[in-house]
Amino acid sequence: HLRALEERLGVSLLQRTTRRQRLTEFGTAYYERCLEVLGLVAESEQLAEQAHGDPTGTLRITAPLTFGSEVLAPALVEFSRRFPEVKLDLVLTNQRLDMIDNGFDVAIRLGNIPESSPLIARPLQDYTLTICAAPDYLARHGTPTHPEDLRQHNCLAFAYPAGDEWRTAGTQWRMTGADGDVLVEVSGSMVANTSAGLYQAARAGMGVVMLPDALVQRDLQEGRLVALFPDYHLPRRPTNLLYLQDRYRLPKLRSFVEYATGLWGR
Repeated sequence: HLRALEERLGVSLLQRTTRRQRLTEFGTAYYERCLEVLGLVAESEQLAEQAHGDPTGTLRITAPLTFGSEVLAPALVEFSRRFPEVKLDLVLTNQRLDMIDNGFDVAIRLGNIPESSPLIARPLQDYTLTICAAPDYLARHGTPTHPEDLRQHNCLAFAYPAGDEWRTAGTQWRMTGADGDVLVEVSGSMVANTSAGLYQAARAGMGVVMLPDALVQRDLQEGRLVALFPDYHLPRRPTNLLYLQDRYRLPKLRSFVEYATGLWGR
């Protein structure tokens, strides 16, 4: 069989002497490549077996910082209890990392998804925001009663990533009330690229912030922050759960998609 293979390939795979045989340089490379192919075949067969089994393996997830830390991470505790054989690899970032290049099974993204995207998008509940400040700040600087009053206040702004469709929303706060749409150009002593930084500054009485409801809800309920302009509605950001269609057959991914859409789907 070996000589027939050499004849078909047109090269020698073995160096033959009367005392021993060993692989040629090409034979070594050919053998290693065959091992790689056999490994891929074994992985493919294992993948087919997993598709019909219990959720297992590593599930690699990426999500925005605030949603990931305040909403997703706590929910993963129960998911892990239900599926103990799934190891979670969570990457939190406001950058839109390429799912394929970075090996992600699933991503949660804010904003609109291009129609040309090859990913399957499952809509989740919209990402909502609140304008608020600490009681201490309001006691020292007064409470704004109309959005235009924000021009006279120290407004702490979020620095959206380059290319984000909300890039200008950091310093242009838009809201809608009985008097229609209002767009206020705000300014202040701090800009940050994480909601957590703005949150800590606001709680310390530094200024007025626009932050995700998921981050400030408990502080609003317990009085550490005060919501402003309750009669105005702020823009909502669509939120989607994304994955590659051909990977949905994997139990680890399918179980997570069903779990997440059960919690936050719409």
